[in-house]
Amino acid sequence: MKTLLYATDYSKNSVSALQLAYNLSQTLGTRLVITHTFNFPTVLGVEGQDDRPILEGNPFKIHRAQLEKFCTEHLGNKWDDPKIQLEPVQNSSVIKGIISKAEEYHAQLIVVGTKGASGLEEMILGSTTKKLIEKAPCPVIAIPNDVLPRNMDTMVYATDFEEEDIHAIQKLTEIAKPLKAKIKVVHISTTEEYAGDLLMEWFKDMLESKVDYPDIEFELLFSEDVFDTLRIYLGVVNADMVVMLEREKKGFLKKWFHRDLVKKMEDYGEIILMSFNEHNHKTLFF
Repeated sequence: MKTLLYATDYSKNSVSALQLAYNLSQTLGTRLVITHTFNFPTVLGVEGQDDRPILEGNPFKIHRAQLEKFCTEHLGNKWDDPKIQLEPVQNSSVIKGIISKAEEYHAQLIVVGTKGASGLEEMILGSTTKKLIEKAPCPVIAIPNDVLPRNMDTMVYATDFEEEDIHAIQKLTEIAKPLKAKIKVVHISTTEEYAGDLLMEWFKDMLESKVDYPDIEFELLFSEDVFDTLRIYLGVVNADMVVMLEREKKGFLKKWFHRDLVKKMEDYGEIILMSFNEHNHKTLFF
């Protein structure tokens, strides 16, 4: 059975991610595994959540009960379904705990929130979520705080016109098709990149020869400020999700995770991010 993994820290900021994970699993017809890493003072990048020692009782039963309480509060009785499994995990590392469950269930997607339980005005997009994106065995969807449940009608894929992008878009269509979503492929080029329009035509031809999805549009933009132009574009097209491919040496996400850009994203903070990685972008099969 195909599996979507959702990781929570029980915070208010993780509620939107839970609801989106549930809705997405229902649409895709997948199993939903809901997990929480315990016995470590840092949960999704924020200290102070699980630093209490467990003195008595079975810790897995205790944390499963907490997961049940959290799910009942935010999903009602919908979580009590054979296709939904609650799986607390004990690990000295939040990242390793999440990844261990993803590997155990061969997850095709991991869904997390982008803020932790302390309420600090600091996104973890540059810390724990970034590490998860880099190391996860499958793509990661990061949900900002207070994003309301929505239809994924418009997905924007930010491309660098590389062959790896074609594979990632091909996998993205496996999610877009059941959601009936439009995919907008955008490249932001500086004015010095004169070959941008030629690369776009090459990329379109390559994509159309390998990807059979009718609702894909292409856009080439010129700007010296990649982040701000992308941010404005996401608003103009009313994007529900921005999708990127994290590369080992270069790519949008390296710019995205630059410290100043993370702060800018915190001000924007209303867009869902889906990240593929070079080592996992071929693993998505729905």
